[in-house]
Amino acid sequence: MKMMVLYHSKTGNTKKMAEVIVQGMERIPGVQAKACSIEAVDEAWAKESKCIVLGSPIYMASVSAAVKSWLEGPCKRCELAGKVGGAFATANYIHGGGDLGIRLILDHMMVYGMLTYSGGGAYGNPVIHLGPVAIGGHLEESEETFLLYGERMAKKTVELFGQCD
Repeated sequence: MKMMVLYHSKTGNTKKMAEVIVQGMERIPGVQAKACSIEAVDEAWAKESKCIVLGSPIYMASVSAAVKSWLEGPCKRCELAGKVGGAFATANYIHGGGDLGIRLILDHMMVYGMLTYSGGGAYGNPVIHLGPVAIGGHLEESEETFLLYGERMAKKTVELFGQCD
């Protein structure tokens, strides 16, 4: 089953964490996952994917302008309706607005007909209510959470869609 993690990254932090989520997704047997920048989306892969996770760096307590712009139009080419959706963020500060950026992404996903998911408290610790946030300069401290997030997203997607590839 195909899954995709999309991101916008200026410093490389968001890209790195997208790749960690892909590793977590691929812990689930039968899952093939790919990370792509929103500037170079593999649209064929995205259309076939049952789960799409989107990540953004956080600026001024919100997503980057590139992510906002992508969500307002180009994302439609990925045929998002009916897919499982999730979000993550990277930020420079623990209280920099990562949760606000994730919420903006999830809201857009719901408008496009996606089934948003995070795992919440269903799996115990670490609890990931909306999506994970990594702090620049300390990315390694969040790697295990991002791996688990990817795994949880993949498990739920396989549960919902069955092993179809």
